[in-house]
Amino acid sequence: MSDVALYLGICIAGYIVAIPLRNHKDKLAWTGPAQTLSVLFLVFVMGLRIGANDEIVKNLGSYGVYAFVITLFTLVGSILCVLFVRKALKMDRYGMVIDDGTKATATDGKEEKKEGAKGKIDAMTIMIVCCVTAGILVGYFVCRNLFDFESFNTAAGTAITIGLCVLLIFVGLDLGLEGQVISNFKKVGIKIVAIPIAIAIGTLAGGALAGLVLPMPLNESVAVSAGLAWYSMGSAILLDAGLVSAGAISFMHNVMRELCAIIFIPIVAKKLGYVEALALPASPAMDVCLPLVERSTSGTVAVYSFISGFVLSMAVPFLVPLFI
Repeated sequence: MSDVALYLGICIAGYIVAIPLRNHKDKLAWTGPAQTLSVLFLVFVMGLRIGANDEIVKNLGSYGVYAFVITLFTLVGSILCVLFVRKALKMDRYGMVIDDGTKATATDGKEEKKEGAKGKIDAMTIMIVCCVTAGILVGYFVCRNLFDFESFNTAAGTAITIGLCVLLIFVGLDLGLEGQVISNFKKVGIKIVAIPIAIAIGTLAGGALAGLVLPMPLNESVAVSAGLAWYSMGSAILLDAGLVSAGAISFMHNVMRELCAIIFIPIVAKKLGYVEALALPASPAMDVCLPLVERSTSGTVAVYSFISGFVLSMAVPFLVPLFI
């Protein structure tokens, strides 16, 4: 909870600072490249942590297949549910509320700019994949042999926290410069909670379908999916319950989901819609994946992302034990 307060506070501070700067957006164009570099740094460090983790490396063969199948089903299920909810909330593909009697063209200047620069999203995805891959390789061949994993993991976690704080300053600035976040959020109101609920339902449904395909108990496959990409919490609950195999699969599945979110958020935002991109990360939508969501979508959707990630993170400690 302390991290949530920290991230939220930084976003709000950036938002407040940006309000008097709205007439000078052209002088703040450098924040875009700065965000990109920060995102690439974060995914590289994440790759380092994965490559240096012997538990993940050793179980890539057996548990990896199970984790991949569950990840695939949960992502598809989440996207379909969010697509349905977005239409029910009368949002256009940019996450803007459509007023009655108007067409789905509610886009602000930032969104129009992104629409015109769609060709650059694929390049961003390629850079992310390259950084993650490089991080995994360096973590496996270098960091794993030079450092104690626990110490290295702690240091990497600190680096990620610092990087996130820097990134979220830029996110807050973008939200403040955009100027339409609060007005659009008021139009949606409390109904925005329907988005994380849809993600949770789609995730659990996907976990259940995966359990019908995989040779593992149905309740365990659903419990694995209920981790909602919070790998430290979901796997810890399963291991504490004595489900060692399910705990290992949960850890790998949640890591895979977070990685898939980082790679595919720009693609889903471009091809399907901004709100549908929120279906990919689940709980990391409020921290690790938030800057990438904001970079690939808009400030308004970034607010939805934080709320969605927060609600889903709070749900994990209740959902995982429920299905055990």
